[in-house]
Amino acid sequence: MAAPGDAGGAGAGPGPGPGPGPGPVAGRPPPGDLRSVLITSVLNLERLELDLFRGRHHWVPATQRLFGGQIVGQALVAAARAVSRDEQVHSLHCYFVRAGDPKVPVLYEVERTRTGKSFSVRSVKAIQHGKPIFTCQASFQLSQESPVQHQFTMPAVPPPEELLTQEELIQKFLQNPNLAERYRKHLNKIQAEDVPIDIKPVNPPDIFCSEPQEPKQLFWVRARGYIGETDMKVHCCVAAYISDYAFLGTALLPHRQYCIKFMVSLDHSMWFHAPFRADHWMLYECESPWAGGCRGLVQGRLWRRDGVLAVTCAQEGVIRVEQTPNQSKL
Repeated sequence: MAAPGDAGGAGAGPGPGPGPGPGPVAGRPPPGDLRSVLITSVLNLERLELDLFRGRHHWVPATQRLFGGQIVGQALVAAARAVSRDEQVHSLHCYFVRAGDPKVPVLYEVERTRTGKSFSVRSVKAIQHGKPIFTCQASFQLSQESPVQHQFTMPAVPPPEELLTQEELIQKFLQNPNLAERYRKHLNKIQAEDVPIDIKPVNPPDIFCSEPQEPKQLFWVRARGYIGETDMKVHCCVAAYISDYAFLGTALLPHRQYCIKFMVSLDHSMWFHAPFRADHWMLYECESPWAGGCRGLVQGRLWRRDGVLAVTCAQEGVIRVEQTPNQSKL
C-alpha cells in the first residue's frame, strides 16, 4: 500500500489454514515461527457463517491505515475457503475503496460468482462500519498441462546471502553522526515496526541523496519464519501480503526531491504462474513505467531462486507531494 513509514479461530472447510508445525512442544510452533504471526493470526480468518469471515490485524503502518497487503491476503484466504482443495488461484483483481480502520476487525463476505469445470470465480467484499472498504475478484483453476509455455529471463543479481537486511541497512544509516534528527526518528520508527517479512535490497537507494533515480528496484523477500510444504493457496495468500510492501514507493524514485503528503493504493492485481514457497527467498523485481495526475503505476515480478517466474503484480496508487522540493537529509 505504501513504502514503510510513508502515507499509505479458523473456520472449517477447504482452503488455506494452519497445519501442524515442528516445534519444541508437539502442536506448538517454535518461537518466531511465521504461523504464530501470519498463518495463525493475520491470515487465519474466523468463520462466522459459510461465506462470512472475520480478520484481525498484526502490523499497522505509521499512517494508522490498514496495510493493503493484509487486506489482499485476507480476502484471498476468504475466497480460497470457498473452493475445492484441488483448485488453485491463478489471478486476483482488487480495489481499495475506503481507508481501513485499524481499531476494528474486517468482515469478508464471499460470493460464489461462478463454479465451472476448469475455472471458478469468487468475489469478496471487505466491510467495516457497515461499508465496503475493499472489493476483490479471484479466479481459481484446476491444474491443466499445455505445450504453450514461455517466460522472461530473471535478472542477474547477487544472492541474498551476500546482501544486508533492511534492518542492517537502517542501523548503518543511523551510525552516521550527521544524520538530521527528524530522519533519525523516522528510521528508528521503521526499525521498530514488527513487519513479518524479511527483506534484502539489491541496490538500496542512498537515503541522503535526493537526486532522481530510475524507477526500478530489486530486493529479495520472504515470509519471516517457517511455513513448510502445504496447500499452494497458503503460499499465494502470504505472497499477496508480501507483494504490497514498499511496492508503490518504486514510482517515487525519480521524484525523491519532493516530500510525500499522501500515498495510498487504489488497486492491486496478481497473476500466479508457478508453484513457490513464500518462506523461501524470492527476487522481487519492481518498476514504474508511468506516473502523472497524482497517480503512479507500478509493476512487479516475483522470481524463484531457480529462475522460474512465480508471480506477476501490478498496482496503481494516489501520490500527492509538496510542491516545494525537500531539503537535504544531512
